[in-house]
Amino acid sequence: MKKKNIGVIGLKGLPAFGGAAIVGQSIIQQLKVKYNFTVYAISSHTDLKSGTYKDYNLVVFNKFFISELNILYYYLASAFHSLFKNFHLIHLHHSTAAFIIFVLRLKYKVISTSHGLETDNKWKYLKTYIRIQAKILLGYSNIITTVSLLEFDKHNNKYKELYYIPNGINLPLDNNFNSPPQGEYILFCAGRIIPIKGCHIFLEAMLKLNFKGRILIIGDLDQLPEYKRQIINLAECLNVEFISLIKNKALLHSYIVKSKLFIFPSLFENMSMMLLEAISLKANIICSDIPANTLIFSNDEILFFKNNDSNDLAEKFSFVLENMDILEEKSIKAYNRLETDYLWDNIAHKYSHLYEKLL
Repeated sequence: MKKKNIGVIGLKGLPAFGGAAIVGQSIIQQLKVKYNFTVYAISSHTDLKSGTYKDYNLVVFNKFFISELNILYYYLASAFHSLFKNFHLIHLHHSTAAFIIFVLRLKYKVISTSHGLETDNKWKYLKTYIRIQAKILLGYSNIITTVSLLEFDKHNNKYKELYYIPNGINLPLDNNFNSPPQGEYILFCAGRIIPIKGCHIFLEAMLKLNFKGRILIIGDLDQLPEYKRQIINLAECLNVEFISLIKNKALLHSYIVKSKLFIFPSLFENMSMMLLEAISLKANIICSDIPANTLIFSNDEILFFKNNDSNDLAEKFSFVLENMDILEEKSIKAYNRLETDYLWDNIAHKYSHLYEKLL
């Protein structure tokens, strides 16, 4: 039977190195035998050119000459370009792209995946805009999926075509680690180091303990200049090594695998791919007790500290240094839970079911 054609907007660039792009790429990898995927991208987010690749077709727009309007241009260009194609449906990622649904619905049915409708803590200055986009996404998509169980519970009674589909992971991960780092260290890692990721909470806790050990911080620290200065000031009295954003997954995984402790102090998440990756690598994790984390893993599987509380993180950190065996037991239990509930082998077929419902 001839495969159906699905247009994918919102991933911005493949191969993926973080966030929604990993989710979208994983769906494509699992379902490529059943569907022909065309992914819309922009040159600021990929080194690939327009063409046909192993898992998908790629349409790459040149980045916009005004950087502040680059993503707006990407969404509009993708939407209007799709009208001249013959897709059977569109899969739209990100609630902030909801404004193009009005264009897409001129020709197509749309399944939208929210990687977080409730993003007030992340983009405070866009609060009203994001709220409007969330309403458009929920009101005008044919089907909506969310990776956040918290959001699903909040909106489920209002929208019958809202579905919870969690993020997942592919196992086994690439174990051919590149240039494994030497020596013992504590690791913090985020794609973008912004206040919501809680790096300052981590460093404050280490200062309270007068911790003398080696600390590695991996990620893009240049997002917010004021916050960058805050982090650098906190790090002055600690043994901190800053490493820029790592897009090579094998190299990033090598840092996670070799770390003594992986600290995940995020103040807000929807469902973190970084946390899932760390668990899949059996890292020893201390994690903030935000709902996005506690709703998918239990106290038996993860050691939680009170969100936004550097004192409690310092206390948990000190306890763990004397009781590493407890954390190692938790990491195995978390890994087993991951294998049961959060593998793309199983999760991707939930998307396929929804595709078929629209088709």
